[in-house]
Amino acid sequence: MTTSTTYSLLLLTASIGFIIWLTAYKRVNAFFALLLAALGVGLLSGQPLDSIAGTLKTGFGHTMEKIGLLIILGTTLGVILERTGATLSMANRILRLVDERNAPLAIALTGFVIGFPIFCDSGFIILSGLNQSLVRKTRMPMPVMAAALATSLYAVHCLVPPHPGITAALGTMGGDVGMVMLVGLGLAIPATAVGYGWSIWRGKIVSYDQPDAAAEPVVDEQLPSAGLSFIPVVLPIMLIAGKSLALLTISAQQATEQLGWRLLVFVGEPVVALGVGIIASLLLIQSRHRSGLTNWLTEGVDKAGMIIAIIAGGGMFGEMLQVTGIGKSLGDALNGLPLGIFFPFLIAALLKTAQGSSTVAVITAASLVTPLLASLGLQSPMGVTLAVLSMGAGSMVVSHANDAYFWVISRFSDLPTATMFRVYSLATIAMGVVVQLLIWGLYLILY
Repeated sequence: MTTSTTYSLLLLTASIGFIIWLTAYKRVNAFFALLLAALGVGLLSGQPLDSIAGTLKTGFGHTMEKIGLLIILGTTLGVILERTGATLSMANRILRLVDERNAPLAIALTGFVIGFPIFCDSGFIILSGLNQSLVRKTRMPMPVMAAALATSLYAVHCLVPPHPGITAALGTMGGDVGMVMLVGLGLAIPATAVGYGWSIWRGKIVSYDQPDAAAEPVVDEQLPSAGLSFIPVVLPIMLIAGKSLALLTISAQQATEQLGWRLLVFVGEPVVALGVGIIASLLLIQSRHRSGLTNWLTEGVDKAGMIIAIIAGGGMFGEMLQVTGIGKSLGDALNGLPLGIFFPFLIAALLKTAQGSSTVAVITAASLVTPLLASLGLQSPMGVTLAVLSMGAGSMVVSHANDAYFWVISRFSDLPTATMFRVYSLATIAMGVVVQLLIWGLYLILY
């Protein structure tokens, strides 16, 4: 290993450690941590002073171009579904289809469906009241119910666009959103099953003082119908999936020349599909909601702002790593090591475990993995898809005390920290490892 390669790897290690130190221990906002890390890499790598600012702006702009609108629309759709009561309407319909004895399965299915348009922490907060009611009615242990809900939301959050981490990785690596959504959805199902199974097994054997009060779940008669509530969630997924499947079966010439195919490709573009979902969500607006619609749209943009800022910070860090050649140095150092599809997983898992945020873990990992795709044998379109999802699997491992979602679950379910570690945290390890093994199996089949 040459002196320059050694220095580059030390600089890379120091920059990642700096991000972890600032975000996990000093509680500095991740955007500023990533910005400072990118600036430090530029200065310490000897980049000309007049080009460092340009590199930062280029990384910021490219990231916004790729995923900024997607995040805003996805967040806005989630706010509308929450405020109109559509999420609770979907939950109630699923609960009616499942026997009370299978309450954990019902709440897991609810989390899986509602997790598509809503971030996992918001989804858990929204459904926590329903979960509490089910616990009181069915006498099912809270550790079982809370973990079943939390892991189903978490699986979708880490693996399926338009959630911010996996979407940002796509923007950095240039993958196909529709393909990642299809394969990610397929992987989220076994991930949810693993989380559900672990919740049932461990949740029933941990010691926990169950409350004695009994109450019926509250049903709001003003909720929109379940049929209308599902439309804004299912329709964008169908449109995006339709485009991806169409492009696998038709030629590029057909996709650009024939009107029917052109329309299908257009509405299947993720940004357009989410826009269609928002338009469909207007069917949920009742007369009592109309005065608040403008505020909901503003709330969606506001909530997206911080997420976009962090993702843009990751774009600046990634751009600086590419310009300085640190990514290439890492590739040279790893040349010959049989890591393959496990490398993206390991990087994301280390970052997730160290600093807590799945989004920051995937964004940072994408910056490191992108220059190495060829060295890892993952430069093909399917290779990029598997690499992105491998980082998503790594971002599950492990959710513990430095993860805000961990404390959302604990606080809203009144679960002690020790119980959270034994049930939820261990479940996230099992989920991430199983998903990565499935990705490895796909890699062996395809390559």
